[in-house]
Amino acid sequence: MPGFHRGRPPRNKARHYPADPPTVEEIVLVMHRAGCGPHGLRSRALIILLWRPGLRVGEALTVTESDLDAARGSIVVRHGKGGKRREVGMDGWAWQHLHAWLEVRVTLRVGALLCVIDGPTQGRPWSPTAARAALRQLADAAGVRRRFAPHQLRHAHAVEMAREGVALNVIQRQLGHANLGITSIYLQGIDSSEIIDTIHRRPGPDAPSQRRAPLTHLLRFEGTTASRARPRSQVLDLGCRS
Repeated sequence: MPGFHRGRPPRNKARHYPADPPTVEEIVLVMHRAGCGPHGLRSRALIILLWRPGLRVGEALTVTESDLDAARGSIVVRHGKGGKRREVGMDGWAWQHLHAWLEVRVTLRVGALLCVIDGPTQGRPWSPTAARAALRQLADAAGVRRRFAPHQLRHAHAVEMAREGVALNVIQRQLGHANLGITSIYLQGIDSSEIIDTIHRRPGPDAPSQRRAPLTHLLRFEGTTASRARPRSQVLDLGCRS
């Protein structure tokens, strides 16, 4: 019923969700599930904008066609957090798969890039509530057993850049954080792969003695090796490209 929830606080208000970004495989699985119809291509475009350049959902839903510069690989964010304007980059794979939605978008009324497709409101911005619901339904249909929300995809972008060795100040500017401290805290809480990988490689108590440090060395601190990014041997092909 329209207006039923007006004046009522959201059910998830003040609820803090753990930073648990989806994996590349899970994200691509959801994109496959979306399909190649107009609504599916719009959902794919949303995922791309949230994941590959790490936009906030409010930023992604206000992007217009004129904000895109495929030649430079850049997107202009005109109204970021705090009303700040910035320019972000996006990789070639993302541009390839965004193109399918752009071909559909030019047949609709002028407006936001991610717009309403059907009815008298065609061309108006897609609402955040509807966008979140679409992602949640696609993830459920794809069998992804974790929270698949817009900010989780932004987290995934940050983690992947950190694992690829991108400088912290570059990640900060890409995400639109006010200072490096925010970015550092942002990554510290969600990227524990180095700790896990190091501890996972420890020999068990039943391992040969030469694999374990002697007891006299128990108080010596050893350096850890940086976790290596998973190799990308080939470009993921989602179809739906012209």
